[in-house]
Formats: sequence, C-alpha cells, structure tokens
Amino acid sequence: MGKVWELDFYSRPILDENKKKQWEVLICETQTDSQGSLEDGFRYAKFCPPKTVNSMWLREAIETAMEKTGEAPSKVRFFRRQMNNMIVKACEDAGLVATPSRRTYTLNHWLKQRQQDFYPSQEGYNEAAATNASVAYPALDAIALPDAVRGDRSDKWTFVSLEASAFEEMKEWDIRFGEGFPLALADLSPDTKIPGFIIYSQRALPLAAWMSGLELVALKFKSKPLPILSLETGLSDSWILANLTDQSGVAEGKGFEDTKNKAEGVHFLAIQPRPDVETFSGFWLLKDD
Repeated sequence: MGKVWELDFYSRPILDENKKKQWEVLICETQTDSQGSLEDGFRYAKFCPPKTVNSMWLREAIETAMEKTGEAPSKVRFFRRQMNNMIVKACEDAGLVATPSRRTYTLNHWLKQRQQDFYPSQEGYNEAAATNASVAYPALDAIALPDAVRGDRSDKWTFVSLEASAFEEMKEWDIRFGEGFPLALADLSPDTKIPGFIIYSQRALPLAAWMSGLELVALKFKSKPLPILSLETGLSDSWILANLTDQSGVAEGKGFEDTKNKAEGVHFLAIQPRPDVETFSGFWLLKDD
C-alpha cells in the first residue's frame, strides 16, 4: 500500500472582514511508525474564502498538494460525515479514492494543536466560533463477522499487555497485514502498559486480509445487552470479536478497558495462527478517543 493521506475541509474559528468563518483544508500523511516523530510526513494547509467553498476549489488544493509531494496517495481518509459528498467528489475529480474513517489519528492530533496554538494567534480569531475536532460517532450495534472469516471451535483468544517500550521494534516484526502510528500522539511513558487482544485461528491469514480492507478504529468491551468485545471500524460500524460468556471473560474485558483508559486509549489487535509462532498475520495499533 502506498502513502495514505488524511484530509479535513471545514470552517475555522477565524472570521473575515464580513464576519464569515474562513474555511481551511488540512492534508497530512498518515504516520505508521510507532516510534515516528510527530513532525514526520507531508503536511499541507490552505485557507479558503467562504464564497469559494466547493469541490472545485478543494480539488485544486488537492492537486497542488500532489504537485508539492510529487506523488499521489493510495487513498485519502476523512472523518467529517457532513462533508462526505464534497470531499469524495473533489478526490474523485483528482483521481483519488476517498475513504470515510475514524483512523485519522495524525490529522486529529494536528487539528488539536492548531486549535490550541495556531488559530488563537490569527487575526479575526473568534473563540466562540471554535469547532470541535472530535472524530467520535455513535457506533452501530455490533454484528457477527462474515461467515467467510468467522472462526470455529478451535479458535482461541486472549487478553494481553505490552509495555510501550516494546513497540520500539514494531517495524522489525514480521507482520503480513497491519498498521501502527506514533505513540508520541498519546505522550506515553515507556513503561505504560498497553493492552491488547490476540486471536489464534486456523483462518488467521484470511481474517487478517479481510480486516485490512476495513478502517480499524478501536476495540471496546460492552457489558450490555450481552458482554462482548467489539471491533469498531469505518465511521460507525461495529463487529463482535468475542462473546464473553463467563465471569472470567467479563473481568478480563473490564480490565482491558481500565488499562486502555490509563494508556490514553492506545491498545492493539493481533492475529496469529498459533501461540507458538513469532509472525503476525495481522497487527494493528488502535486508539480509542
């Protein structure tokens, strides 16, 4: 997979001479190195006058960004549902694939930085007009995995944890499908426990391949109506990864959530054919905001 971009196009808390909010496009490269610097990767920002907010202006901005990098991304992630039509059209007109996703960790961090440090220093800044950079959407009820990747009775799973320092070597791990992000996004100390969930399955590779086609966001323990561990993907999809049918499973699920909260929402999902192998069919770092 080539480089992935994350894009936001929305109004900002900066008013023009007519007291209208200025709009802005932000484009950044998805960072996949767990130990990468927050300053790594391509970034592009440009303000848009309120009168020219349309897909044509956005397409031209995207094309300018591609000219600056000298290459086109394999896909463009965006999180604002209300901007779906404009972003999709602009990307399609520029020859790119736009994908709705909450896996916009780099972009979300950049937005928060700009809201705290950049926008307040700009002429026309209006604090009352500040927008919320949250990418959260209510998840749909979790549904079963497709039959093609659903496991059988031989499948097993386990809750585990690793210290944040262990991810310094993640780029050296043998991973067939997966994705990381800089742990600096969460500002974790090296000894922070990062919780994870490992699935052991004879269908590990097909399961990991199927998951690689989704926009993986977060794992969540849910106690009602029945205790499960769910996988949230895209903007609001949710899948049942494990039914926690006994008190031990429920306790592990609650412990997972507690450890995840202490790790600023950072956690991981891994898929392996057996516990005795060192390779991963799938491994994803995730972050629950």
